[in-house]
This record gives sequence, C-alpha cells and structure tokens, in this order.
Amino acid sequence: MIDLLQEPLALALLAALLGLFVGSFLNVVIHRLPLMMEREWHVQAAELRGEEAPDMPRLNLAAPRSRCPHCGHLISALENIPLVSYLILRGRCRHCKAPISPRYPAVEALTALLSGYAAWHFGFTFAALGALVFIWALIALSFIDLDTQLLPDSLTLPLLWLGLALNLGETYAALPVAVIGAMAGYLSLWSVYWLFKLMTGKEGMGYGDFKLLAAIGAWLGWKVLPFTILASSAVGAVVGIVLIVAARHGRNVPIPFGPYLAAAGVIALFWGDAITARYLSSF
Repeated sequence: MIDLLQEPLALALLAALLGLFVGSFLNVVIHRLPLMMEREWHVQAAELRGEEAPDMPRLNLAAPRSRCPHCGHLISALENIPLVSYLILRGRCRHCKAPISPRYPAVEALTALLSGYAAWHFGFTFAALGALVFIWALIALSFIDLDTQLLPDSLTLPLLWLGLALNLGETYAALPVAVIGAMAGYLSLWSVYWLFKLMTGKEGMGYGDFKLLAAIGAWLGWKVLPFTILASSAVGAVVGIVLIVAARHGRNVPIPFGPYLAAAGVIALFWGDAITARYLSSF
C-alpha cells in the first residue's frame, strides 16, 4: 500500500476518490450549517428576551437523514453515491422525478478535482494532508457565502488556528511569516472596510472576509497576500460588471467576496511561491 501511495498518479486518484465523498459531505455542510446558525440565533434571542427557547426539530450535520425537498423522500445510501447516483437518476428524484440541483454533483466534482491535484502537487506528505483540509474548508465557505453572504466563524477561525499550528513546523511558511500573514490579512481588509465606510457611509464587505483572508495568511504567509487581494478583487470586479451589464444584479445588490478570496487562496497554495518570486524579482 505504501508503494502504491508513492506513485503520483495512484495517490492523485485515491485523493480524488476521497474528494468525491468529502464533496458529498460538504453539500450537507453548505446546506445545513447556515440553518443551524439561524436556529442558534433564535435560541439566543429568546434567552435575551427571557423567553423559553423555541421547540424545533433536531438538526445537525448528521441528523436528520437527507431527503428530497419536494416530496420528502428519504435518500438511500445507493441514491447518495457521489456523481454516480446523479447520473443514474438522470438528475431527478427517484420518487417524484423532481429535478436535483446540478450544484450537488458540481461541488463533488470540484472537490475531487482539487483534492486529486493537491495530492499530485505535494505528493505523499503532511503538506498534502493539510492542503486537502484547506481546500475543503474553502469550498464549503465559498458556497455558503454564495447562498447566504455569510462566512461562519465556526469554519474561518478553526481554519486560521490550524494554519498557524501547521506552520509551527514550517509546513507552508515559517511561523513568524504566518503570524504576520494572519495579522496583515485581517488588518488590510479591515482598513479597506473602514475607509470605504467613512467615504460612503456603507459597508463594503463583512467581517467574515477579514477572517478568511487572515486564515489564508496564516496558512501561506504574508508574501502571498498582495496577489490574493489583487486577484480576488480583479475577478470580483469583472464578475460584478458582467452581472450588472447582464441585468442580473442591481448596482446596490451586494456580491459575496468570499468565493474570490478562496479561489485566489487555492491558486496561492499551489503556485504562490512562484508568483511571489516573480513579482518580487520585478522590483
């Protein structure tokens, strides 16, 4: 088995297969975590008002079982095989034939693709294992932000501390570089937030964006932050202009920034050193 793991292609295929099943679980996280947060807010609000907590059905990442949102049909294990079940069922519920969102297999495929490439890029190393966790967290955060414009602390803060912990052994960056990266990542967007608010009276982004960039800095160090900010801002601006021109978004409708930060973070994970060396050499 160890010899098999030393083969780059075999390792990448194993990681991609694991990524398929993790992607299926990430779909659950993306859907349920915001609902769990909303329930927690209702409970806290009731406690502040001196009322009894509202009685709500049990909901966590493990229970209840997944079901069709249209007819309530419980999804069996055979209907929940990543990608395969979607293709066999032709993208429809087996019971009521209602369409299943193509985003579910898209998340699974994206997770598998990036997981396989991470294993190929880093090989059979501790850095590869960390890269998988980093990628999986960024995928979950990206789609939650797209749905709700929230970046939950329950994901961003553990991601930040895990990045610092891994860099105790300089897995991706020296610890001082990682600590400065976390500080600079948070303070850079925090400064932009307050500058924009003072100039316009509006909030240009949320605090979750600060924490996400701080987490990326904690993992990869401060040197990748200029690229991460510039790349995510450029892509976000282009997408925003396209959506406005296509009349799918009004000018005052906020666009989540987290997915663009996450995409730039993944690029920096794989090629950040080369990109950083390239632009530093130009100076």
